[in-house]
Amino acid sequence: MSTLDRRDFLRSSGLAAAGLTILSAAPSSTAQANTVRAAVIGFNGRGQAHIDACLKMKDVVVVALCDVDKRVLERGAAALEKKTGRRPKTYQDLRRLFEDKEIDCIFTATPNHWHALAGIWACQAGKDAYVEKPACWGVAEGQSFIAAVQKYKRIVQIGHDHTRANGGARTAVGRVWDGDLGQVYLSRGLCFKPRKSLGIKPDSAVPDWLDWDVWQGPAKHRAFSERYVHYNWHWFFEYGNGDIGNQGVHQMDQARWFLNRGAPTTVSSAGGRYGYTDDGETPNTQFATFGYPDGVELQFEVRGLPTHQEAKVSIGNLVYGTAGYMSSGDNYTLRTETGVIDRPKDKKLPAVGGAGGDNFQNFIDCVRSRKSEDLNCPVSEGVLSAQLCALANIAYRCGRTLTFDPKKMVFPGDEQANALLARHDSPAAFTVPEPDKV
Repeated sequence: MSTLDRRDFLRSSGLAAAGLTILSAAPSSTAQANTVRAAVIGFNGRGQAHIDACLKMKDVVVVALCDVDKRVLERGAAALEKKTGRRPKTYQDLRRLFEDKEIDCIFTATPNHWHALAGIWACQAGKDAYVEKPACWGVAEGQSFIAAVQKYKRIVQIGHDHTRANGGARTAVGRVWDGDLGQVYLSRGLCFKPRKSLGIKPDSAVPDWLDWDVWQGPAKHRAFSERYVHYNWHWFFEYGNGDIGNQGVHQMDQARWFLNRGAPTTVSSAGGRYGYTDDGETPNTQFATFGYPDGVELQFEVRGLPTHQEAKVSIGNLVYGTAGYMSSGDNYTLRTETGVIDRPKDKKLPAVGGAGGDNFQNFIDCVRSRKSEDLNCPVSEGVLSAQLCALANIAYRCGRTLTFDPKKMVFPGDEQANALLARHDSPAAFTVPEPDKV
């Protein structure tokens, strides 16, 4: 495997515009035999679970931490030193972290708009990556992420531990793929998760503990406001994807996994932000429908206001076939109008991808083995599920049913919709490269 070309990395990642010096980085061989040296980027929330997972795994050492919030960074470094007896290196700017040749792999749980670019930069720097869901914020950057993983031959896992690593979910998918439900015609994902009003907050001065430019990264830069940091960025289109791409992307992944399908040919979405008036942009009530040429349909529903359970599930999945249906709220028991259909115990389930088990350990195992085919959720799968969430939001913003070309990944002849597939106003230092320029 060839070493990373420094000029190519700088040119395609936009780091040259930032005036940084990135050292050539050959893929590390250290991780193949013994200790894996990891870094965690963004750990004020979900990223803490990444740190905890690393501490539990044999021969995995967290050698660096990165966060744009100086307060979070210092607390995290101090806590890690107390637990391990070794103080990690600290970075406020992830671009500096990617220069560090001591790091074999990264774990990242930044806001959504950073996921794909952080993953691409990791690949270009010769590092493997565990990237939280969703794999990408938008459709076009997802294609660039896939291209980078393929070009640099890195091990990249997407954090769909709620689905891809779950034994019950894997068994259910196997039953569906093996025909236990007959001909499947509908897969549904539900995200009924009450969310409170954000209120209304004015723009204000950037606090001295925050690197606001790096926090915004590839997004169009806005004035700072407490409405975004640290969690409520989820409800703004520049940074997040609403709950369909937050909690919902897990259920979207499961819904698509049942169907064993890629991108659809039609997408529609309607809804709104109901029940209160606040700064939020994304819908708290949303219904999306994805159509495939053979008539198979995927539906997704978000309810951000208090609701009752439906079919024994409020956050989960249902799948329907000519022989019956399954619900995650019912442990994926196959039911019909007349009763339960049990699967013969001696009948082998088909392989549904990956090795199953703990998602973090699965990633580290693949870092050591270099067998990307053993990943529970490789980038190609994670990106597709994230792209469906992005497509739903594009249809919602356009206010009409859209026709999509799943091969070219564009809306044929639709200028308004195509304009929302990618960012066109990213700062030069944070530009996401096009797939053919990775």
